[in-house]
Amino acid sequence: MSGVLVTGATGTLGDALVDRLVGDGRRVLAATRRPDDPPPTPEGDGAVEWIGLNLAEGRGIEAAVADANTVVHAATAPRGDAEAVDVRGTERLLDAAEGAGVEHFLYPSIVGVGEIPFSYYERKREAERAVEASPVPSTILRATQFHAFVDEILGAVARLPVWPLPTEFRAQPVDHREIAGRLVDRLAGGPSGRADPVGGPAVHTLGELASAYREARGLRRPIVRLPVPGAVAKGFRAGEATCPDRAVGTVTWESWLAERYGGSTDSAADRAGAPSR
Repeated sequence: MSGVLVTGATGTLGDALVDRLVGDGRRVLAATRRPDDPPPTPEGDGAVEWIGLNLAEGRGIEAAVADANTVVHAATAPRGDAEAVDVRGTERLLDAAEGAGVEHFLYPSIVGVGEIPFSYYERKREAERAVEASPVPSTILRATQFHAFVDEILGAVARLPVWPLPTEFRAQPVDHREIAGRLVDRLAGGPSGRADPVGGPAVHTLGELASAYREARGLRRPIVRLPVPGAVAKGFRAGEATCPDRAVGTVTWESWLAERYGGSTDSAADRAGAPSR
């Protein structure tokens, strides 16, 4: 039985994809740079085979796609060499997929990569173009930022006595497990080119998200607005990274915080009040 290759299988989205696919009875070829130290196998009727893959160095790519009829390309390098991984790695993977006769190449991307001139976003847009130009049948699904990503950013700021943040940035965080579910659903529908984007249930300012986070963790440190100039900041303030007309996610920021940190699922963003100026 041919498998579903998941790149970046130990990342936030990749891990959720493996769980969902195994639960659906799929054979998963889970690709990672460290296949000798895999996480526990999820429950389900499917199976997982861990394989080595290094997109930046071009190692293991042909072997990874040799037994796959579908690729879900979740590997990315937001804090690393996005040129090597997201652009050149995607091009290498597409070439190998074409040679192996892969029937469907699914690429998760980010809402706003075509509008906000952030360097990582620009690399993601280049990867999208490579997918679109390839003869391999494909689907590109853009999603808004994950709850887990916002949590990571605020967790780093939370160590400071005062939280300097661009509080007017607008975001629409979504649960990564819901995006994994959307991608898996796309397997049944076949290649569809550019799919409708997926956003979380509500648009918030970063100040509102930080206030809810602060309350969920029982912190009292002041949030101070940090003015950020430039085109990138202008795009985030204008909501270019959101898609309010596609607010199809169901897990709110408040309920996600309650799941992670405990407490009420009421709107902490509303109760916490406006950030300090």
